[in-house]
Amino acid sequence: MVLGNSVTSGRRSAHIVWDWNGTLLHDIHAVIAATNAAFAELGLEPITLERYRELYCVPVPRFYERLMGRLPSEQEWDVMDEAFHRHYWLQAREAGLTEGAAELLAAQKVAGRTQSLCSLAPHDRLVPLVRTHGIADHFVRVDGATGPSGGGKAEQMARHLLSLDGVEADHTVVIGDAVDDALAAAHVGARAVLYTGGSHSRASLETAGVPVVDTLAEAVEAAEWIANTSR
Repeated sequence: MVLGNSVTSGRRSAHIVWDWNGTLLHDIHAVIAATNAAFAELGLEPITLERYRELYCVPVPRFYERLMGRLPSEQEWDVMDEAFHRHYWLQAREAGLTEGAAELLAAQKVAGRTQSLCSLAPHDRLVPLVRTHGIADHFVRVDGATGPSGGGKAEQMARHLLSLDGVEADHTVVIGDAVDDALAAAHVGARAVLYTGGSHSRASLETAGVPVVDTLAEAVEAAEWIANTSR
């Protein structure tokens, strides 16, 4: 059951759609380790965190194109994709939540504000991990990817929002760490706040034309302001 947005002194709280990887889950170092393991499978040079944040984009094959100077072949993509996920999920076991995330999610729920989770992580791996971190009950819905990996988030976000009873796009704010999160929000008529602790540099995030913040607490504050600002 989906609860409606709370109303306080005439103000409507935002429904927040959270991203997972790089936003609620502080896994950027696991991502870099897995990316370099995937590169090693094809004899590519390792990448630094700074370079990753400068170049990363989705769909993921375009990211590899930026690094290789060409799109990977289908065979190369299959090798790198399999290697990345094999190494990432070993590393992800040690990744923790972003600092303050658990407390922030709990406070949002106590305040009567609704929030959900929409991620490109495989659904069958995402749900158990969210439960392991003890935060599943804070979300009215959790959706991970169910199709082939490597794509964008727009269509998934559309399905996610349609599944939320009583949640309107114009009072929905997506909080994520990638330009793709802002594009997915725009695709469904929602708005976005981008967080600098994940996959993109601040300069990259600022190209999306939405608020860019350095903490999740700032992201929530910005989301509330956005939800009550006329378009």
